[in-house]
Amino acid sequence: MQRFKNILCIIDTETASSAAIQRAVKLARNNRAALTVVKVFDRVSAGIGMPDGGPISIELQNALEQEQQVILGNLIKPYADQLLISMKVLQGIFFVEVIREVLRNQYDLVIKTAHTESWLTRLFSSDDMHLLRKCPCPVWLLKPQGIQTIKRILVALDVDDSFPSQEIRSRQQLNLQILQMASSLALTDSAELHIAHVWQAAAEITMRSTFMEVPEKAISAYVEQVRQHRSKLLNRLVNELELSSSNDSQDYLKPQLHLKQGSAQREIPVIAKQISADLVVMGTVARTGIPGFIMGNTAETILNQLDCSVLAVKPAAFVSPVTVEL
Repeated sequence: MQRFKNILCIIDTETASSAAIQRAVKLARNNRAALTVVKVFDRVSAGIGMPDGGPISIELQNALEQEQQVILGNLIKPYADQLLISMKVLQGIFFVEVIREVLRNQYDLVIKTAHTESWLTRLFSSDDMHLLRKCPCPVWLLKPQGIQTIKRILVALDVDDSFPSQEIRSRQQLNLQILQMASSLALTDSAELHIAHVWQAAAEITMRSTFMEVPEKAISAYVEQVRQHRSKLLNRLVNELELSSSNDSQDYLKPQLHLKQGSAQREIPVIAKQISADLVVMGTVARTGIPGFIMGNTAETILNQLDCSVLAVKPAAFVSPVTVEL
């Protein structure tokens, strides 16, 4: 199952980017995809009192660009006999230039080693979070010093159908896209595939209030009804995946389902830790039609608790707030 056709690998530092290059090369070979490696560097000025566009400034920019070209060439040299790798050096604000490169050349995956903000005890830096929020194509952030072979993949799905019909269709398409992508990666790495959905019985708290006086039996029946409904929706989605997969794929994958009551912000990181997930695949966009929301609060809260690699996917209709510079 070939999911990617045009992959962009982002180089941060030479040491930290080794895992990203290895993973990108493996993906490109397995998917017969084009691969481009990119390094972004900040604009430099000639110094106090010197114009940015003057001869000295331009000379500095050119020298730095040439230096970065040499670094990129040395990084991709060990893989030259495996596939053709293009390379580019960009200058400007890191996440803005990466997203503009994606928009210009229609990449379908960005892969990068996460830049750990140790002082915040978080896996993802501010640049990483900008990519997760604003990049239109899927973004794969690899855990630094992560293993190259993925053993367990966790897919976090939201099958809640208590939304307007247009929103439900968008969510269903995103869920299936996430599942297909994760399945392809599981087959590539011979990994276990785990699928999780965390649900809540919305009216349970109200029913338990002293003002309602609802019998416990009725409350339990309602909660069980919600559980069965969500289980049905989850199984229906897994069946759709099976219908779109080959028989060999179905025989191997046999995904393990995790249907858990509670808060997704709390339970998804718990499940990831319990199964020792190497990769979490999830959607990151908030509800459609809510101005100002680029990444949902639930997704962002989950991401900030994870200690493994993440593949974040957005709906096909997502439009990045970053535009191509004219």
